[in-house]
Amino acid sequence: MSDHLDTPDPAEENAPGELALPCVMVFNANDPSGAGGLAADIAAMSSASAHVLPVVTGAYVRDTSEVHDHITFDEEAVSEQARCALEDMPVQAFKVGFVGSPENLSAIAEITTDYAEVPVIAYMPDLSWWDEMSIETYLDACAELLLPQTTVLVGNHSTLCRWLLPDWEGDRPPHARDVARAAAVHGVPYTLVTGFNAADQYLESHLASPETVLATARYERFEATFSGAGDTLSAALCALIAGGADLQTACAEALTYLDQCLDAGFQPGMGHAIPDRLFWAHDDEPDESAAAVEPPSDSTLDLSDFPLDTTKH
Repeated sequence: MSDHLDTPDPAEENAPGELALPCVMVFNANDPSGAGGLAADIAAMSSASAHVLPVVTGAYVRDTSEVHDHITFDEEAVSEQARCALEDMPVQAFKVGFVGSPENLSAIAEITTDYAEVPVIAYMPDLSWWDEMSIETYLDACAELLLPQTTVLVGNHSTLCRWLLPDWEGDRPPHARDVARAAAVHGVPYTLVTGFNAADQYLESHLASPETVLATARYERFEATFSGAGDTLSAALCALIAGGADLQTACAEALTYLDQCLDAGFQPGMGHAIPDRLFWAHDDEPDESAAAVEPPSDSTLDLSDFPLDTTKH
């Protein structure tokens, strides 16, 4: 099980005096709407000062309203992309999103096993757009092949409960520790459960192990419906861990980053809103004349810009 969170220092891989961004390899599908998938991963991880090695596992056929279909790459194409890049560059973390097939999950599990010292962040999206048999086959393969390699499992409360606790009969909804215990059966040491209904106007996220809840964050509920929030959160968390942050700090920073992405979100089409993952890169009231002659003073994200105990909305 890859529960090691002391990631290698990327600076040690370079000649004296050189600095490098931590490298993060992402396995995910391309999303032509830009709502989630690799588009979300690249923007969020770049915002957290990571160099992204994106491995395309397939492509969604979707718009901002819904997923209509998915085209899956074969496992050889996925494996060859990843291994070629890994032979050239050291990685400090892996993220695994939706990869389309049990065969791809198997190929990715072989790779993460070969790099057992590298933490793995796995994100399980809502798959309700898919047919029931495909969902069941994929989730079974994920539990058997990927979860034993996973360091942190990220997912919405309802999604993870339907998957990991399908026969729950308690009088109350499963708590974060209940979900974490169910994930631990498959070898997962930490689970980040989002979208837990705390009150009418609040949602909570809980970082939990089977023994305890390590951290809790509460944010105001947005009126808009967003696509891509889960990919954004898991990508930011992965990049921050790759950069050397401890798990609780990385979780707090990633949740605050997501909250501000949603606060600055926009609706580019006729469907759902999308997080603005680059909100930090543009002013609220840009001065066009100044921008024409004066470049931004800092084009990278300074994580100190994100207080851990406040929201903007």
